[in-house]
Amino acid sequence: MAITKQELLLRGLRGAIGKEVVIKQYSYGTVVTAFPVKPLRKRKPSPIQSIRQGVFKEAVKYAKSIVHDQKKKAAYAKKLKKGQQVYHAAIREYMGKHLKVGGKG
Repeated sequence: MAITKQELLLRGLRGAIGKEVVIKQYSYGTVVTAFPVKPLRKRKPSPIQSIRQGVFKEAVKYAKSIVHDQKKKAAYAKKLKKGQQVYHAAIREYMGKHLKVGGKG
């Protein structure tokens, strides 16, 4: 990946050049990267990954239910430090309660 701020050659240029290079424009300059390669096949998650994905899906539902209920959201916000978000804290709490400690399951 190459980044340039003095983009004399690449000024205003963006997109793919063939299937080799991609030129992207950001606020800090122009970035040249390799063309993304799609995986040959979609990998199937392991059994543990499937379990964790299911728990995370439930955690998102739980967090959304708290955020949409103003009373629950206000009560939850009182427990948080400055800069923390109710949604993320609710996901963290749910995941902590529903996954085993030690990294398994």
